[in-house]
This record gives sequence, structure tokens and C-alpha cells, in this order.
Amino acid sequence: MSYQDVREYIEELNRRNLLQVIEEKINKDTELVPLVRLQFRGLPEPQRKAFWFKNVTDAQGKAFDGSVLLGALGSSRTIYGAALNVQPTEIAKKWASVHGNHLSPNQISNEGAPIKQVINKKLGPGRGVDQFPHLISTPGFDPAPFVTAGVWITRDPENGAYNLGIYRGMIKAPDRIGCATDVSTQHLAIQWEKARRAGKHLEVAVFIGGPPSLLMAAAAKVPYGVDEFGLAGALNEAPIDVVQAETFDCVIPATAEIVMEGIIRTDVLEPEAPFGEASGYLGPRKMEKVFEVKTITHRENPIYQGIVSEFPPSESTVMRKAAFDGIYTNHLRNACNIPSVTQVACHEMASCNMLFVIQLEKPELGQPWQALRAAAAFDASLGKIFVAVDSDVNPDSMDAILWALSYSMQPHRDVEIIRGKVPRLDPSITPSSDIRQYAYPDAQGASSMLINACREHDYLPVSLPRHDFMEIAKERWAALGLPKLDLKTPWFGYPLTEWTKENQEEAAFAVTGKYFKTGEKLQKRRIKT
Repeated sequence: MSYQDVREYIEELNRRNLLQVIEEKINKDTELVPLVRLQFRGLPEPQRKAFWFKNVTDAQGKAFDGSVLLGALGSSRTIYGAALNVQPTEIAKKWASVHGNHLSPNQISNEGAPIKQVINKKLGPGRGVDQFPHLISTPGFDPAPFVTAGVWITRDPENGAYNLGIYRGMIKAPDRIGCATDVSTQHLAIQWEKARRAGKHLEVAVFIGGPPSLLMAAAAKVPYGVDEFGLAGALNEAPIDVVQAETFDCVIPATAEIVMEGIIRTDVLEPEAPFGEASGYLGPRKMEKVFEVKTITHRENPIYQGIVSEFPPSESTVMRKAAFDGIYTNHLRNACNIPSVTQVACHEMASCNMLFVIQLEKPELGQPWQALRAAAAFDASLGKIFVAVDSDVNPDSMDAILWALSYSMQPHRDVEIIRGKVPRLDPSITPSSDIRQYAYPDAQGASSMLINACREHDYLPVSLPRHDFMEIAKERWAALGLPKLDLKTPWFGYPLTEWTKENQEEAAFAVTGKYFKTGEKLQKRRIKT
């Protein structure tokens, strides 16, 4: 099943009982995001839903045409799976299947393209970007509404390659929006720098609302030059329909809800932020890029889409985890030729940017370190802590990770520090008086810690009753009518390496009441002191 637009996707969310429709009037500046935010602090993930607000006003009582959709991409893994039309357990497999199997977009004529229903080239108060219900994400702290789910379409000034990425935009005027690229390695920032060196401004089209696969492709960490239109088509299992933009040589989604076209100036920067970040803190005000809007096209009664970010967990962390786990696993197993890697897990409370845990199955000598270094090198700005663990350690469980860190490694032997990483939305970096950039107090930027917590010698069995005994206990538990269990791995003991035939025999004696035999044997092995 493919989705032509966000409207088809809304219908499917409603059919699956994953959509909360709000008909009551709601203030998009003070009430809307806090209402949706509550579910990320107060509900288990499976109970979270997407929210569709049909009667939206601002703090001054202004009503808006159209509606607002929030939490529709990543309120839960179930919702993320619905966007890709797979079960939550199949998300990583879906991502692995599309790499190298892209479907190029299908260009259609402007006639009949929904995004061309309204074309506005004369912007002004109430007719510019302010005609749409941009959301204040962190009321009480954010200085303005921000575009949070806008996909920015740019082209490489040298070779014309497309880039689609999600970047936040601070609403500053009817024809002006900030553009925040946190680090210079982000793909839009690379193209902006190329345009600056050529003495040109960077042309851009920003769309809001579209086939969900487009937003997921734009949010994914794929190598520079990868065609996100083709990736989105593969995720959607059908090519994305596109049309020609109004102001420059560029295609845009034909079924998007809103498109804003113009230039990102390369001759000036403006102060931008603060903004509530996924680190759990507000990001500081610094100098950022300026998007000057020239033309707006939109559908009639457009659906405005936002993403819930800020303090984790959030919609943005669910989206990152669902994509990053599969992308990093595929990278290490296939691109880096480490077949012992079975799973990579990032963690939402680390904003899915800072902590990555790599699970390996019987790694060959050196492979844990190979995997750690390759993961740290995947993206210059991602990853503060990388941990390698054995296959019996659940990389998604912090309890299991703490177990491995406590008893499967030695800091003096199994820890390595990598300097020179690019700081990204990290308040632990020493603040700078220069608001143009983060400070590099030691001239080395940020750093990463690599920890090899794989067992490197023989270990005795895990100290829990053996599987067969725990299965019997489970049956007794149920028969006694005791509360429903939510078992954490490991919930039974198992041998690792150091477990001999003699050990097995002694354990069998113990559970059959014959343990005196072991005592007699050990008596014969006495030594004098």
C-alpha cells in the first residue's frame, strides 16, 4: 500500500484507531503542542496517537483555513510503521530493503496537481508565511513559532544533485524564515557553502505535508548525494509524483499541502533561536541562515503538519530511532563488512544522537573495535558514547547495558577516546561569546568514548535458574493466578563459555538430591595449608 498524500495517510491512521480528532477550538500558540506533549510524558508508547486539530486559532483569536496535524510520524513505533505500511518489528528490515533499490520520482504537469490549487506571488501581512498556523513548540520559552516538519529541497550548485532535509525555521516576517543548520556537515549547509563560494544565493523550496515516506527519507541519515526522492519512492513502494517549482529549476511534491519558494541568502546571517531541543534543553541563540520567501503555493484548506521535538522521548526521537537502528546496522554489516554485528540500538533519552549500542554475535578478534570505530566515523556530529556488547545483552535495555559495562569490561583496557567530533546541540560544550558557532575550547571540538564491553575470555554461566526450570516456574505462576509478567532479558540462566561436562553433572546432582556425591568428590581434592 502506498500513500499519495498526507490526506490518504490520515484516513489510514483513523482506520487503525491511531488518530485523535479534535473538533474543539484550540490556540496553536499556547495550548496545541502542550496538549500533544502530555502523552510523551504520561502515556506508555503503545497508547500514543496522532492528533488532528480542525479548529485552530492563534493567541490573538485569528482563525486559520485548514487544520493542523501533529504526532503523525513518530508518536509511537506503531505509527511510524503505519507510515511505512509495515509492522513495528519490520521497520529495520524495510529500511534495509530500500538501500540501492530507489524509485525515481514521476514528474507530472502542473494542471491538476493539488499543490498548484493556490499560487501566491504577492506576499504581505496575512498573505505570506503568516497565513499558516505555524506552532510554538515550547510556549513560555520559544521566541516565535517555528516550522518543525518542513522539508527543505535544494540542489547542489555544482552538479544539480537534490537534497531533501528537515531543518527548523523560525518565523520572522511574512516573507522571511530562519534556517537552522546545526553543523557544517549537514547537507543543506554543504550546498549553501558551495553557493556562497560561487557568489550566489541558494535557491530553495520548503514543503509542508506530503506522502509520509518523503518526510522519513528527508529525516534519515543517508550519505551526501543520495537521492531522497528515490529513497522515498522505495519506502512508499510507488514513485513520488512531482511538479516543476514556480521560481527555479526544481521539482516539488505534487501532493504537498504547502510549498514556500525563495532563496537562502549567502551574504548575511541573522540571530536565530532559542528553541526547545531534543537534548532536553533549549538551544542557544546563534547566527543562522536567512530564507527569503518569494512565492507560496498551497492546496485549498491545507493541512499544516508539525513534529513534536524538545525533551525526550518525543516524536523526533521515535523517528530517529526507527530509522537509525536499521541504517547503522546496515552500514556496519554491509558497508563495513562486519557480519558479526546483529543489531545497533540508539536511545531516546540520549535523543538518539548520543548513545549507540552495537550487539555482536561471536565476533572475530578485533571486530568489536572495528565496529565501534566505524560507527563513530559514520557521521561527524553523531555519537558521544558507543558501546559494543555480546549477543545475549539486549542493546535496547539500559539495565542490560549497565550489566555489561559493570562486568564485561575494564576502563583502562577497554575504553578509547576519539577527539575532533563536531559538537551538535550539546550544552556540555563550553559556551562561547561568539554566537556564530559553538566554542572549541581545546581546539578539538567534541569527543566520543568507545567502550568494548564484549567478553574477551571465558565466563561462568549467567546466575539465574536454567531455562527449563524457569519455564516450569512460569507455568506455576500462571496457575496460581499471580499478576501478568513482563519478563526482562535475561530471565533465565545459560552457559557462556566456561562450563564443563563436570559442571553439568554436578548441577544435575544438585537438583536430584544427589549433591553429597559432589561433596565426596571434592573432599578427595583437599590440600594441606
